[in-house]
Amino acid sequence: MRKNDYTAGLEMVSEFSNVVMTRTFSKIHGLAAVRIGWMYASEEVCDIINRVRGPFNVSGPGLVAGAAAINDTKHVEMSAAHNEKWLDWLTQEVRAAGFDVTPSVANFILVHFTHKPGFTAKEAEAFLAQRGLIVRGVGSYHLPDAIRIPIGTDEAVAEALRDFAEQGAKGG
Repeated sequence: MRKNDYTAGLEMVSEFSNVVMTRTFSKIHGLAAVRIGWMYASEEVCDIINRVRGPFNVSGPGLVAGAAAINDTKHVEMSAAHNEKWLDWLTQEVRAAGFDVTPSVANFILVHFTHKPGFTAKEAEAFLAQRGLIVRGVGSYHLPDAIRIPIGTDEAVAEALRDFAEQGAKGG
């Protein structure tokens, strides 16, 4: 989603030598499996990164795919429009199912759960996985009661979370 109430980080990188801005080609460019991205940082930080990175850390096909993706502005616009449409819709649907959602401008939502048996984040993640919906637990980010749901299979996720809430309300 594109909002103008924050900066992308370029200004901070220019102002502070210890700030790094990274981007991936995963969602907006559709290249998640290629595992390619880029970094904007001070010359000093780039020098250190170049000393510790592997010698061939990006494959030839990855470089070609990344270069093509940069030039495919039509795909980027289509991806951004898809995200804008479904981010708001999914947020509203998940809230209507009874869950708290952190406001987002990203390509995912952060859904919060309780400690109550039948309503935990781990139980929700397992429930969604049984339906073939892959989400990410964020306990390693010190958010053990939340899951990260990407924008994508939105109607299926909303339906599954409604079912999860009903099941939990009935006691499993």
